[in-house]
Amino acid sequence: MAPEAPETPPRVAAVSAAVDAVEGPLSGYHHETYVFPLAATAGPGFQGRWKCREPRQNLLWFDRRCFESEERLLFDLQRRIDVIPEVARMGGVDLQRFIEGSTLGALHPSGRAVPAPLFEQILGLFGQLGSVTASMLSVERRCKPQDRAEEGDSAAFLDRLICFTQEQVYERNLIAYEGLFAGLGLDPDAFRQLRKRVAGLRDRPFCLLHADLHRENFIVGPDGKLWAIDWELAMFGDPLYDLATHLYLMRYPPAQERLMIRRWCGIVEEIRPGSSQGWCEDLPRLLDFKKAQSVFTDVIRESQALDVRGELDHQRLRRAAWKLRGVLTAAAEPLGLESAPGLLETEAALARWRSDQAPA
Repeated sequence: MAPEAPETPPRVAAVSAAVDAVEGPLSGYHHETYVFPLAATAGPGFQGRWKCREPRQNLLWFDRRCFESEERLLFDLQRRIDVIPEVARMGGVDLQRFIEGSTLGALHPSGRAVPAPLFEQILGLFGQLGSVTASMLSVERRCKPQDRAEEGDSAAFLDRLICFTQEQVYERNLIAYEGLFAGLGLDPDAFRQLRKRVAGLRDRPFCLLHADLHRENFIVGPDGKLWAIDWELAMFGDPLYDLATHLYLMRYPPAQERLMIRRWCGIVEEIRPGSSQGWCEDLPRLLDFKKAQSVFTDVIRESQALDVRGELDHQRLRRAAWKLRGVLTAAAEPLGLESAPGLLETEAALARWRSDQAPA
């Protein structure tokens, strides 16, 4: 017997043209997304398909969130950034226009060069982000004022991010993951070593950051226009952090990475002088933070993907061990690890954790 189709949420059904026209749920880590045409009563300006996102429950958050609502942020940015989807509110439901096209990653996978027309559009987005400051937006922020770094204090901005990783990702999950962390050589001293490694950032004027610009968050439309989606992690802070995150996630070929850095510096300096100050020393520090942050994120995500019920999937275990071996090797110096655990050692630590979690 075929499985039953998932039930469409009532608020989606209320604004869609028809229940059988709803596509979804399309699963992401933080949300389930429903895509549909709007009812005819929406009017002539609402042709095409729109999307509504339902938050998934009981999730671990690996990054700080700054704004109360992604859709409210996009409303504020409609006339400031031209690569964001159109947003609307209908029947009490926040909607984003669904961009028909392909992800940049599907067209040009990680490690490959991005074609010049798309590369130029990414640079244009960085320029527009650099021009948006906190005083320009009215969207409500969820982070408390005392948790925000003072304007331009890049060192304090980065320290807040380290604190979040230590307190909300590492310490908050110690009960479930302490044995696995220890088996991989990770302990609280790693954060002390990381702070020493990244100390000394220069001040730079803060602006809006997307903070998650990777190939799957860019959509290329049929006309070649690039769109940036998933603004949920957007925040105000050090512009160089946005570049570091982008480079870390995009995996440009070396020559194109160097071109991105050079062009980015020129663009942000023209918009807000001082935005690239000290980049030569500080970009490696911020990349070291991204490498370290990925360790704690990936340890939890990869272990969660191991089914603790039934037979052990040895292929899945080996893939997880390869992934963690790679991120641990990359982050060994930033975290002060004498050496990263080997593949078999990593696999054994994961297997022990899975065994400990299996129901009696």
